[in-house]
Amino acid sequence: MPTLTTAWGDALLADPDAIPWPDHPRPMLRRERWRTLNGWWEGRVTGGDPGAPEAWSGRIRVPFPIESRLSGVQRPLGPDETLHCRRSFTLDAPPDGRLRLHFDAVDHDCSVWLNDQPLGGHRGGNLPFCFDATAAAVAGENRLRVEMRDATGGFQLKGKQTLQPGRIHYSRVSGIWQSVWLEWVPDTFIERLSVRAACSGAVTVEPKLGGTPAAPGSLRLRVTALLGGAEVASAGATVPGGEVALQIPSPRLWTPDTPTLYALRVELLDADGAAVDRVASHTGLRELGTAPDASGRPRLTLNGQPLLHFGPLDQGWWPDGLLCPPSVEALVSDVEFAKAAGFNTIRKHVKVEPQAFYAACDRLGILVWQDQPSGGPSPAWIPHRQGPDAAVPEPGGDAAWPEPEHAFWMEQWAGLVDHLDAHPCVAVWVPFNEAWGQHASERVGAWTAARDPSRALNIASGGNFFPVGDVADAHRYPEPYFDFDDPRMAGFVAVVGEFGGHGLPIDGHLWSLGPRNWGYGDLPADREELVSRYRASIEELAALRSRGLSAGIYTQTSDVEEEINGLLTYDRRVQKIPAETLREIHAALSGS
Repeated sequence: MPTLTTAWGDALLADPDAIPWPDHPRPMLRRERWRTLNGWWEGRVTGGDPGAPEAWSGRIRVPFPIESRLSGVQRPLGPDETLHCRRSFTLDAPPDGRLRLHFDAVDHDCSVWLNDQPLGGHRGGNLPFCFDATAAAVAGENRLRVEMRDATGGFQLKGKQTLQPGRIHYSRVSGIWQSVWLEWVPDTFIERLSVRAACSGAVTVEPKLGGTPAAPGSLRLRVTALLGGAEVASAGATVPGGEVALQIPSPRLWTPDTPTLYALRVELLDADGAAVDRVASHTGLRELGTAPDASGRPRLTLNGQPLLHFGPLDQGWWPDGLLCPPSVEALVSDVEFAKAAGFNTIRKHVKVEPQAFYAACDRLGILVWQDQPSGGPSPAWIPHRQGPDAAVPEPGGDAAWPEPEHAFWMEQWAGLVDHLDAHPCVAVWVPFNEAWGQHASERVGAWTAARDPSRALNIASGGNFFPVGDVADAHRYPEPYFDFDDPRMAGFVAVVGEFGGHGLPIDGHLWSLGPRNWGYGDLPADREELVSRYRASIEELAALRSRGLSAGIYTQTSDVEEEINGLLTYDRRVQKIPAETLREIHAALSGS
């Protein structure tokens, strides 16, 4: 078994009593009354038959997947096996109002019981879900049990996971891999917020209420915006069915250079003006769009000004936690490195992160391109033209998906858009990568554009081109290239969604010690040659920008398993190219 670890993972391994991920897991909708259920649970793997095992033979550290070292187990879950986990927790009294049990991600199919009462099940490995546990909870000891299965195949949206890891695909991940927690809410509560903010200072907040339906006009929503702890604006509206519109005076805009955030205090009030529910959130005043440049080529814009989106492809994998970062601090460290290196964008590649990642991008000023995790059958991949002398490819196609599987894909995509919608950092939606699981492209594009016209749509990064959305996206390794002469791309924003991938093995920081480690192209002899190659790629990107390119995504933030083309080693202990050197190289992109 691989033994590579991060410094954050070492801290957990050295302290078996430490509770992993103790922070509030939902920074965009925070309440005071909550409790983490992360930590050591009892665990057992059985054959495929459901039902609680007669004996419990081990333990597992939640929220780390069973295949990871930090779980304390580090063994794969077979497609025909069932993972059982259970733990107890105590409540001082039966909950007043409602008790909600949250799972921020479980891969892939699960069923949940509390005190032997079934709470329900869930399918899908990437998004949060919750159950109302009020009726099953008791004062004193409560017993929680979860059954999980994961085939890591078929139509599952599994991203880079595979049963046979190698090259660009990585170890499978099964079971709980994000936080589990309890939350106390009133009978009628704020379940979700839709927030829209403009450069003018206009902010609209529309709540989705959960729990007992409120009589029309019986409740009001009051939203207060704060900057540096001081109230700057407040407004209210009757709910359900209403939205709050407030005007922030002297608006300070959100940009990568000035990522100003306004705190939001959102209160649900009864007829007497008393707060029934209260949550905290935040927003940034910014507007995304496209506009033609002096040559008529469409460019990505932020707050009405053209902006080159430039940053790393970010897989979000860790040697000790796999899909689950060892800690919030570890997760944020990747964002801080990107910021220090002079990037303004991160493309989150076929993975949905814990919400702390997006909150960090909001706070630090990093735009996010968000991919849908990939899976399912793919059509033939017809890449964009790779050079000026190559033939223009025939139009690409879609895979044929059965309607029930497409409906589930859409359910997961809609859930992802809803989940991240309020984050100002999220700038571009990417339903498909290359041709992985690409299907119903025009239907998916039409739905996404209608659901969120405020963000750019990149229907298939590097994939089969369809005239839908805003972006034409080419992938090319190692040097970036875009075919500006392809007539199909006219009117679309030109971007290079992947390039680079210059690899360099660093002894003592490798997942695999064999000959399978690789990067794009032949490996450089040393760091000096790596820096030289990287500089040449950025100079080529600058030349493309001068011709109309609007974005470049470099592969990648860190090494991942056999893939050694990261700017950081997999364990995040070594910057192959120091952040300050990267920032100096990136100066070639300014004013080009």
